[in-house]
Amino acid sequence: MNVQVTDILTSMDQLDKELLNEIQWTFPLVTRPFDAIAKKFDTTPEIIKEHLNNLKEVGILRQLSAIFDTRKLGYTSSLVAMEIEHDKLEHVASQINRHPGVSHNYEREHLFNLWFTLAVPPGADLKTEIDKFNVLKGIKKVRMLPTLQLFKIGVKLDMVDEKKHDIAPTEEKKKIKNIKFGPTEDDKNFIRELQKDMEIIDEPFVKAANNLGITENELFEKMKHYEDNGVMRRFAAILRHRQVGFTANGMIVWKVPEDKISEVGEKLGAFPQVSHCYERPTYPDWPYNVFSMIHCKTQDEAHEMAKTIQDQINVTEYDILFSSREFKKVRVEYFVEKSFSFEETIPAS
Repeated sequence: MNVQVTDILTSMDQLDKELLNEIQWTFPLVTRPFDAIAKKFDTTPEIIKEHLNNLKEVGILRQLSAIFDTRKLGYTSSLVAMEIEHDKLEHVASQINRHPGVSHNYEREHLFNLWFTLAVPPGADLKTEIDKFNVLKGIKKVRMLPTLQLFKIGVKLDMVDEKKHDIAPTEEKKKIKNIKFGPTEDDKNFIRELQKDMEIIDEPFVKAANNLGITENELFEKMKHYEDNGVMRRFAAILRHRQVGFTANGMIVWKVPEDKISEVGEKLGAFPQVSHCYERPTYPDWPYNVFSMIHCKTQDEAHEMAKTIQDQINVTEYDILFSSREFKKVRVEYFVEKSFSFEETIPAS
């Protein structure tokens, strides 16, 4: 763990950690949310706001906003794995990062050494966008790995060590109404507004309601409606993993027999330690069909966790790919698209 991360962690007190645990998953959708949080922690709104502003300043709290479901909004997305010539990796990664639909981009310890996610808006073709990268020198292989089944998505980093969950499939899956959603222009305006980082002030939702020309109550009703039908996953805090010591981010990939994929995926998704879990396609050079993400403080801890999980899901073959470098990590901005091409390619440095 580097010195900067250690300094940040030692500067955090118990209230900081409890607060972050709380708001990663539930945030009060009321006029004065920090009053409601203060009541829960038996303190004052001023203290809550001061702590959250400090956490933002040191880079731990990345964003407080609505988290939307990419697919419900009509976007198409895929995880993409590439094998890149080692000496071209940084240049290729920097060029790929220019695409506005690329949200996460990592170097991972594997023959496929670059992994990124790409989302494109309704009407755009994912394969066409990925093919735009073909002009880049150094790409040896490209594997598209779209989601075939989604079992879980939702990062929650446990900041309070003594409150750690047992490594067991104990979480209940949130029930969501399966309603088809076609966003109207009003919906798009709402989503553009609510995906912005929220200010830590007494009445933070007033500005969004005013910008949308609706009352706060109408805003909360709309958010509740979106949450019920799965368009909005939740309104919550997003943390920067590495700044809080979760530097061993492991993608555990499992080779699951076809007839067991749904059963294993559902079980994996019920582990509190698993933040994402999907079924993805296989290739002759990539036999793993179920992906699960874990966030640990050391690689040893991640290996132990993977073994404990393996013992409970009874899958023989798996691998863990750790991210060794983070080239990009942002939220996808919905309905604010810009077209993308390599006409003005940045020269290699």
